[in-house]
Amino acid sequence: MMKYLQRLGKSLMLPVAALPVASILMGIGYWIDPTGWGANSVVSAFLLKAGGALIDNMAILFAIGVAVGMSDDNDGTAGLAGLVSWLVITTLLAPGAVGMFKHIDVKAVDPAFSKIQTQFVGIVAGLIGAYCYNKFKSTKLPDALGFFSGKRSVAIVTAAMSILAALILFFIWPVVYGALVAFGKAIVSTGAIGAGIYAFFNRLLIPFGLHHALNSVFWFDVAGINDLGNFWSGKGVLGQTGMYMTGFFPVMMFGLPAGALAMYHTAKDKKKKVVYGLLLAAALSSFFTGVTEPMEFAFMFLAPGLYVVHALLTGISAAVCALLPVRAGFNFSAGFVDWFLSFKAPMAKNPLMLLVIGLVFAVIYYVVFRFVITHWNLKTPGREDDDDDEVNVKLSNNNYTEVASIILKGVGGKENVTAIDNCVTRLRLTIKDQAVVNEKVIKSAGVAGVIRPGKTSLQVIVGTQVQFVADEFKKLCK
Repeated sequence: MMKYLQRLGKSLMLPVAALPVASILMGIGYWIDPTGWGANSVVSAFLLKAGGALIDNMAILFAIGVAVGMSDDNDGTAGLAGLVSWLVITTLLAPGAVGMFKHIDVKAVDPAFSKIQTQFVGIVAGLIGAYCYNKFKSTKLPDALGFFSGKRSVAIVTAAMSILAALILFFIWPVVYGALVAFGKAIVSTGAIGAGIYAFFNRLLIPFGLHHALNSVFWFDVAGINDLGNFWSGKGVLGQTGMYMTGFFPVMMFGLPAGALAMYHTAKDKKKKVVYGLLLAAALSSFFTGVTEPMEFAFMFLAPGLYVVHALLTGISAAVCALLPVRAGFNFSAGFVDWFLSFKAPMAKNPLMLLVIGLVFAVIYYVVFRFVITHWNLKTPGREDDDDDEVNVKLSNNNYTEVASIILKGVGGKENVTAIDNCVTRLRLTIKDQAVVNEKVIKSAGVAGVIRPGKTSLQVIVGTQVQFVADEFKKLCK
């Protein structure tokens, strides 16, 4: 199970890499026009729309990215299948469709269905697409249906399975969503402890996209709290209003960036350059704009235990801030931009204290993350088992077509290859018969080595140029 989650985490790296630039664009746009959100500035509107195009469609990116990443050979057909699954599920469970199925007015539809386009559903769609691709990509049909054989059958099967998934979610999703709203209402009366519990579950539910249910209870007017609206309108209670937002600032501005630093310091020396860009961009995104998904999705599946620790620390931050005479709020998210802009809000109270609290939490996050990662030997970015000693391997022959051709000859030709994949430095093959593999021929291509980890598994250590060799290898096997 853990290996499956880690593989899922790796498959999310591609879509996650697209998020930091989007959040930075939105942060700049929001800074230019903090009150009108683009209404007062064409430049601001342009940047906000450009960034929002990715942030608002994150679930679709996940559907495609997970489908490609979890497929046997990273084929684009799997990505198309993931998109097919997403479209089917979200269309069938859209409020308008649900209202039609139940013969009721769309206004009477359970509000849960207005929150169906979540990252969780995107990941589910991606997993369905990958499963259908891996299972049916080689399907052979009768001649009369020959056009739909092989990879062309994947989308059809994916649509059928997605209908089944939508049917299950039709009954389950409102129950789960409603239970979370009820839970949120139940902890309202518990004061600072409740704020901590809320923040803990807010983070814990992000992988499933269900944090919106809790947010609606505390930030908006579902249970009469309306923390966000009252904070900016001045209709709340000074010293109380804002308690469900304040605790996120120390975490997003200081805690997660410090956690990113801990991940960088605990990464394997040969992989630090590989993860540096990802962690730096994610940390900047979290600090300036409060968009934490690039950071959180970088480790929530690779190291789920660490993510639970992060959720606990967020809960502690929220509880501590709720007890102290400090209040700040946000319109977008709890980053530097919103913190700075909230100084003159009617319900703001001692917002500068958050700098001191944030620095304390930065130390806590760094120490705790570093200890947990090393003590539990968690596979955070840069600590994966793959290719420990191979990142600096150099391919002796940079004619990738020639290298791929020699490797193919050494593994017994394309008839002996059933699946092609690659990681950072290795060409990973699934083959039919190990007996026909000639390692001497493979090594003559200038590769660093050959490993046979299983009965049908073969790995060729190519080096960091492996992607180019893999691309040529796939062309030769068509």
